[in-house]
Amino acid sequence: FYFFIRMYFTEEKLGQAEKTELDAQFENLISRADCTKHWTEKIYRQTEVLLQPNPSARIEEFLFEKLDWKVPSRVTNAELLGQYMQDAAKEFDLGMPYGNTLEKVGECEKRLGEAEKEFLQTSAISFLTPLRNFLEGDWRTISAEHELRIAQTEFDRQAEVTRLLLEGISSTHVNHLRCLHEFVEAQAAYYKQCHLHMQELQKELGRLPNAFALNSTNAIATPSMVTEGSSSPVETDTLKIEEVQAPATGTRKARVLYDYDAADSSELSLLADELITVYTVPGMDSDWLIGEKGNHKGKVPVTYLELLS
Repeated sequence: FYFFIRMYFTEEKLGQAEKTELDAQFENLISRADCTKHWTEKIYRQTEVLLQPNPSARIEEFLFEKLDWKVPSRVTNAELLGQYMQDAAKEFDLGMPYGNTLEKVGECEKRLGEAEKEFLQTSAISFLTPLRNFLEGDWRTISAEHELRIAQTEFDRQAEVTRLLLEGISSTHVNHLRCLHEFVEAQAAYYKQCHLHMQELQKELGRLPNAFALNSTNAIATPSMVTEGSSSPVETDTLKIEEVQAPATGTRKARVLYDYDAADSSELSLLADELITVYTVPGMDSDWLIGEKGNHKGKVPVTYLELLS
């Protein structure tokens, strides 16, 4: 398998990503280094098996190297065979043909064993050591540098994302301003609804038998208050709807927001969403208007209406 990832991504815009290819020459160097590491590792492991087929002996030598201990010298199989032949020759009498031959063959086998030992030592120094130095030295440096490059690429990507988010703060302010307007509108609608509920409650209380007590209390005022308010309330209370005439100018159309039941003959009952003509007359309370629909007219509360331009 290949260790390096060939392509990396950096986000140019929030929510979008463009693939950024590495420099072609650097890409080629990465490929060569990756391939070199792959095959060097295989050759190194198999050469170890060739030079020392015994896995237990290889593990022992590995531990000695890691502990920085001197690896004990091992007698080769050829040396051991030669030694056995020479010992046998002495037992069988060197003057006999078989004993003499065993001595000569044993000597040759020992020389072969010494040559094998020299070959193992030379191979370890001149071949295995350079391969191990590459895997444990140069390759680790290359890997570390490349990992640093990957980390830098990731940092640059995150920095770009963060910059785009920071630049979007102005849009956030606009959005929050819109939300604030919606909050104020909702709050205004809430208080308007509360006002309507309280008005309905006042009307209900006014229809109760003991409503005169409240009216009597409100009627108690200072002379100045009576003087100042005498014209408007009196005119409103004595206003006769049948005598009211629509002015030549100043009438408007209005849409009814909620159903309204007239409290007495001076008021006009309303149904939600119907259109009526409204206007004011001198002396009327500012919370009321005169409404007309068809041949009917009467006082209507302003809070139940949406005045149209």
